[in-house]
This record gives sequence, structure tokens and C-alpha cells, in this order.
Amino acid sequence: MANKAAIAKNKKQQIRVKGGSTKFKSVKLKNRCQVCGRSRGYIGRFKMCRICFRKAALNGELPGVRKMSW
Repeated sequence: MANKAAIAKNKKQQIRVKGGSTKFKSVKLKNRCQVCGRSRGYIGRFKMCRICFRKAALNGELPGVRKMSW
């Protein structure tokens, strides 16, 4: 289930910090998954958490990503 409130809050904070507002300079940005809003297990290259990344990779939605076996 997507946490839309967390995603929207994170986007607002990014806009405030990038806009150069002096009032919000102390805000620490938290990387969040763009699919579900999860903040932990974030993979920056794909902008997803590990759980959504795994689901997308197994469904073949991420080009060039394959399951490893050794």
C-alpha cells in the first residue's frame, strides 16, 4: 500500500530546500521510494526501496536487471 502522504511531504521539502528559502534550510531531506514511500532500504540508482526494486526486477520491469545465481 502506498504511503502517499509521506511521498507528498518529501516532495514539498525538496521544493522548499531547492527553492532557497532561508526558513527551511535546516530541513534534512530523507530519500524515499517513489513507489511506496518507504524510507529504509533505499536504492538511489533506481529511486526505489529494496522491496519494490525486487518486485519490479522479478516482473521484468527494470531493463538490464537480472537475478543472479552462482
